Amino acid sequence: MAVKSDIEIAQEAKMLHIREVADKLGITEDDLEYYGKYKAKLSEEYLRKVEGNKKGKLILVTAINPTPAGEGKTTTSVGLGDALNRLGYKTVIALREPSLGPCFGIKGGAAGGGYAQVVPMEDLNLHFTGDFHAITSANNLLAALIDNHIQQGNELGIDTRQIIWKRAEDMNDRALRNIVVGLGAKADGVPREDHFVITVASEIMAILCLASDMDDLKARLSRIIVAYTRDGEPVTAKDLNAVGSMAALLKDAIKPNLVQTLEHTPVIVHGGPFANIAHGCNSVRATKTALGISDYTVTEAGFGADLGAEKFLDIKCRIAGLKPDAVVLVATIRALKYNGGVAKKDLGEENLEALKKGIVNLEKHIENIQKYGVPVVVTLNAFLTDTDAEMAYVKEFCEERGCKFALSEVWAKGGEGGEALAKEVISTIENKPSNYAPIYSDDLSLTEKITKVATEIYGADGVNFLPAAAKQLAKIEEMGFGKLPVCMAKTQYSLSDDPNMLGRPRDYNITVREAYVSAGAGFVVALTGAIVTMPGLPKRPAAFDIDVNAEGNIVGLF
Repeated sequence: MAVKSDIEIAQEAKMLHIREVADKLGITEDDLEYYGKYKAKLSEEYLRKVEGNKKGKLILVTAINPTPAGEGKTTTSVGLGDALNRLGYKTVIALREPSLGPCFGIKGGAAGGGYAQVVPMEDLNLHFTGDFHAITSANNLLAALIDNHIQQGNELGIDTRQIIWKRAEDMNDRALRNIVVGLGAKADGVPREDHFVITVASEIMAILCLASDMDDLKARLSRIIVAYTRDGEPVTAKDLNAVGSMAALLKDAIKPNLVQTLEHTPVIVHGGPFANIAHGCNSVRATKTALGISDYTVTEAGFGADLGAEKFLDIKCRIAGLKPDAVVLVATIRALKYNGGVAKKDLGEENLEALKKGIVNLEKHIENIQKYGVPVVVTLNAFLTDTDAEMAYVKEFCEERGCKFALSEVWAKGGEGGEALAKEVISTIENKPSNYAPIYSDDLSLTEKITKVATEIYGADGVNFLPAAAKQLAKIEEMGFGKLPVCMAKTQYSLSDDPNMLGRPRDYNITVREAYVSAGAGFVVALTGAIVTMPGLPKRPAAFDIDVNAEGNIVGLF
């Protein structure tokens, strides 16, 4: 029998009306703002009612560095949430919204997979409730106001060579990375070089995900630095009188969205910053709301633990006052063998030597999470090609390092296939206290914080700060932002800043080529290696396979 695709499984699902899902959590119809039958936003009145009402335990799901073999982090998050509910624990899953760029590019959607999915899958992966469009509009309104201010006389004295605010588009479009605007007649604006970032890399995305309420959102928006004057003084969104109109565009987007899994577990989906170029976590509002109404909240952070988990633990938890009770670290035998040098086409064959060589990637991620004082449970996302000998080796390897271990079969079996993992997570939380603490203190300099992440988390020997980056970091500290955490922009494919260095790289330095402050979000971004904030499409993008059939159903979305 042919294996069904993710979208086929999702389209066959019997979804509950979203009010029935909400009712499981004691959320009434008056607390919901409907977006059709199966999606709703939580009202501001309800969010205020449960604010600060933390009662649940927080579980972070992360993974080893991603490979073409796949890891299944979101699938594991969904299956774990379903499993906890099956075991009788009131559980809410808190996830990010997918970006259109990867959906039409190479990665595909981000609703989970197999029988551990969030539905409606097509809505979630495409326009959903319009949050990303609102963020894009607010971002580009601010960009338009900058150019209009210059056109109308430039009262603030903005240096057109020092405009740092970029336009945004939620699509992979490399042609927009570096552009020229203002060409044409005098009325068409002042010619200057400009740039685009993908929406999920916009500071407004980060602000939305870190803001506690509308007042905090507006305060953060007001602090956005968009440019510098000819005298080198910062110009903010507040200086341009942009805050009120931006907030109006974000009025609904700041409210978290409620959907469900295939097994009708409640899922709060909100925000979607990438972890390789932003902080990679869903919104603080979504996580805190879930914690206030559940026994267990399962959330995830993007890409590998060196990116998403590090930023969750060093940025989101620090800013929001969160404390994870356990971390689930996802790996696959296929991915570990890929790290051990096996070609993708040969990953289905047993190869213990390659597994032993590649498992050092998992080893480093275990060590990293343990440095934060949080207990770790390692799970293998199971594939049919995994052998008993390979699984036994990984289990023994993890247990020797003080980790609980469980096999996850959620792709094929849904929540039932996650019960072993759920039991290990519960046992870990009940028997191993979490002594969470960030990896660095606020009082270190920015260069010391960057170096701490590079050496402690990535395993680098040190950091090469290019002259431009060193100058920018000094300026940022001079402006009074030295106590902010750092957000590292780095390739997701390696612990290093070189995507080709697999496994556990040693004897190398990280190169920081650029740095800037996201004053509204509350962190300093350091760009390493060749990372870019506007991805491009592959030679054969996923968009080639997406269509709408005669019945009006979307096909080819994965």
